[in-house]
Amino acid sequence: MPLLGLFFLLWEIAPRLGWLNRIFFPPLSEVLVAWWALLASGVLIEHIGISLQRAAIGFALGVVVAIPLGLLMGRYSLFEKVSDLLVQTLRNTSQFALLPVFILLLGIGEESKVAITFYSSVFFLLVNTISGVKSVDPLLIKAARSMGTSDFDLFRKVILPASIPSIVAGARLAVKSSLFAVIGAEMLAAKSGLGFLIQNSQLMMETADMYAGILTLTVIGLTVNYLLVWFERWATAWKGQSETSLI
Repeated sequence: MPLLGLFFLLWEIAPRLGWLNRIFFPPLSEVLVAWWALLASGVLIEHIGISLQRAAIGFALGVVVAIPLGLLMGRYSLFEKVSDLLVQTLRNTSQFALLPVFILLLGIGEESKVAITFYSSVFFLLVNTISGVKSVDPLLIKAARSMGTSDFDLFRKVILPASIPSIVAGARLAVKSSLFAVIGAEMLAAKSGLGFLIQNSQLMMETADMYAGILTLTVIGLTVNYLLVWFERWATAWKGQSETSLI
């Protein structure tokens, strides 16, 4: 917190003392005034809602695809060997390099923005799910098998709960990547959203509005990150309870 406070203090002082060009880097107080004006007019809320909707849809699709696929790839080595080359090829292709492809195939509407958001998030979730499955204690699996547990119940009651920490870690990266992707897409081909607000403000030399949009994006990213940290603690509370009961 002290370092953050010092950063904000320098942000306020540096433009006023002429250390930075006030046109391109306005004082923090002016940015906050612009932020409040955007909020009060409803413009900021509208852009936030549009960007979050796009990011949420893409991220949700990533969860639906990546977690089941990751569970299968992590559990069945033959399936992983068959699919790994395709996954690695796609994973190492930049999402922004594929944005023109998405636009050509899906147009400049919502579909292309959701597609690039999905593409940006799915591989973080997939890789971490695979890692989480492979790190499950083999003794837990053997114990479940010895009691006649079916494959479905093994995934549901043993593998998935034990993989939650790794999956949530992947989700934290995926959320950030999906937000970055949707902002980038909005800067290039959109007429709404935070990315459009930031880009349009820069083009119109409304730099206070531009920094207000950037600050808003930062706050959203921090909020989502801490919500996922809380979810990880809640979802893995059973680990602490089991350790306590053992002691």
